[in-house]
Amino acid sequence: MSPRLPRAFFVAPRLAGRQADIARYGLVVCSNNCLFLARVAITTLALSATLAISATLAMSATLAMSATLAATQAADSRGSQDETPPLRATLAEEEATAGFKLLFDGQTLAGWRGNLAVFKVVDGAIVGGNLDNALPNNEFLRSEQTYENFELRLQFKLVGEQANAGVQIRTSEIPDHHEVIGYQADMGDGWWGCLYDESRRNRVLAGPPVEQRDGLVKAGEWNDYRILCEGPRIRLWINGQPTVDYTETDDTIPRRGIVALQIHSGPPSVASYRHIRLKVLD
Repeated sequence: MSPRLPRAFFVAPRLAGRQADIARYGLVVCSNNCLFLARVAITTLALSATLAISATLAMSATLAMSATLAATQAADSRGSQDETPPLRATLAEEEATAGFKLLFDGQTLAGWRGNLAVFKVVDGAIVGGNLDNALPNNEFLRSEQTYENFELRLQFKLVGEQANAGVQIRTSEIPDHHEVIGYQADMGDGWWGCLYDESRRNRVLAGPPVEQRDGLVKAGEWNDYRILCEGPRIRLWINGQPTVDYTETDDTIPRRGIVALQIHSGPPSVASYRHIRLKVLD
């Protein structure tokens, strides 16, 4: 009979093997858990980084929008401050003392009436016509008041090929018509400084020699007209140069009438008038 070995001889190796298996299992589990935790940590860091980047971008966008809005508001504020207000006409002290009154305030057409599709206020001047379209009829911007004996002073500028215009004085309106009847201080090449009888005798009543007319004005620039009406006598000056001294011999012709500003029919042209002031004479 062979000697029997102790039970521990057989049990101990098995226990040792199991413990080794458990140890290996524990290592595997630990390894897997560590890997999992590492992955969680990496994912968390990535998410945190993404959120941080998103927050930074959002903050940058907000700051950029705020800066843009501020700049826009500042520009708008500067723009509103830089806008030139409408020019208001003023009288020289000596003219105010002498009794002149403004017929045009430099901003509106108050005190005047006419075709507002043709006449408007631009940069402190009354402007008639345009340089894009021909004008089929003569057009007149008319004063609401009438005058008899007076001195009228104003500045004018005429632009455009074959441009023609004029300042009506002692003039009557034709009901429901674009034309008027009366004396005109004429404007235009070959007509400068002449006194024309509009829609009545339809001719020049008086004027400077033909060869001198076009030399009276600064073409395309502002020029001065002075008009003096006393009884039957009418006198004109352009830029300080006398051009007409006319005495009316027809007592049937009215001496009281409106003032009107003309733009003549024809090719595209612009007539501008400003600093319009008038003194009523006794």
